[in-house]
Amino acid sequence: MYRLYDYLPSGNGYKVRLVLKQLGLPYELVDIDLKRGESRTPEFLARNRNGRIPLLEVPGHGYLAESHAIIGFLAEGSFLVPADRFERAQMTAWMCFEQYNLEPNLGTARFWLQSLRQTPAELGQRLEDKLRLGHEALAVLESGLSGRRFLVADRYSLADIALYAYTHVAAEGGFSLDGYPAVRQWLTQVEAQPGYAPITER
Repeated sequence: MYRLYDYLPSGNGYKVRLVLKQLGLPYELVDIDLKRGESRTPEFLARNRNGRIPLLEVPGHGYLAESHAIIGFLAEGSFLVPADRFERAQMTAWMCFEQYNLEPNLGTARFWLQSLRQTPAELGQRLEDKLRLGHEALAVLESGLSGRRFLVADRYSLADIALYAYTHVAAEGGFSLDGYPAVRQWLTQVEAQPGYAPITER
């Protein structure tokens, strides 16, 4: 059985949990409290020298870090990965966009406000910068979803899971989705998929 080291509020960890659930793969969840520094202990760093979650323990192989590497490993050969080579590349492109443009802004703002309990006044310009860049990323996502149910080939894939993880909790980072109708419709499509579970579910 897989063992997943995770911090429940994490969108990156949620991507892995959602893939595991939608593929019907059993796993054991090990809670790592980032606020208490539990990903920086000698024991955890021996498993992942980068000191980050999620981290997947794969029986017979060892530990696999980085959320997109993990979900790619878990979903290889499944319905979540397009069979067509070009469509797979499109899926990967959206996943790269998520890590470089969306998650660093939506995810960081949410972590500051929700996990660290910092206020907008305390964060000041740092938060304003994240909000501006995050809305730029959401505008790209809105354009990519215009006239489509899903991001790649009109079929649910890892691209949708990767982008959904932080987008669906954007409000917790101070982002309103009112101006993104295609994004809001897409969120409901993702939530209608078999095996869907909310971010709060272990």
